[in-house]
Amino acid sequence: MTTSLPETVEHQTAAEPQWTVIWLHGLGADGNDFVPIVGELLRPDWPALRFVFPHAPVRPVTINGGMRMRAWYDIREMSLTNRADAEGVRESMATVETLVAREIERGIPRERTLLAGFSQGGAVTLAAAANGLQVAGFIALSTYLPMAPDAPPAADAPRPPVFMAHGSFDPVVPLAAGQLGAQQMRALGFDVDWHAYPMQHQVCAEEIADLAAWMDARLR
Repeated sequence: MTTSLPETVEHQTAAEPQWTVIWLHGLGADGNDFVPIVGELLRPDWPALRFVFPHAPVRPVTINGGMRMRAWYDIREMSLTNRADAEGVRESMATVETLVAREIERGIPRERTLLAGFSQGGAVTLAAAANGLQVAGFIALSTYLPMAPDAPPAADAPRPPVFMAHGSFDPVVPLAAGQLGAQQMRALGFDVDWHAYPMQHQVCAEEIADLAAWMDARLR
């Protein structure tokens, strides 16, 4: 089955970008949700970046009474063991791969592409990493690993670095779910830079500063 490219919102920090950041939004939001974070992250000495914010497809979400909204996969219940629609996660991982392939066509190789996501978008990010997607690094905010990998990376395959951050008082994705996700990623051989902040299901200024420092090390 051919996976089509989703509609996206794009922001370039300067002409002729050298790096791409693909950023997946959370449940019920759209690609515009994290556009404002670009200005908060940027450092003046960074290379030109292209931020790609795709829109998730509109689909019924079981946990919200079947209401149709933008979602990377269906959420069936709050329990982590049966929360995520595995097939929907796989479809979204395939969508990510098409976005990475388009960046390659536009001159940005995998080695200069970062994949980021918040909440449900972060879950797809971790799933893609756990299934061996090769990019320069992964950013997963307020999220969890939604399913065991179908095809974990080979023993000798590179493990790109992972930045994970979570709110200590998150009522949507409990802190323990994020901590478990970090443990699972480490068990797969990933170097996870884990952070927790006194906040709920959101992003805070300290987190953005820590993420910018992590990105700075990748972009050098």
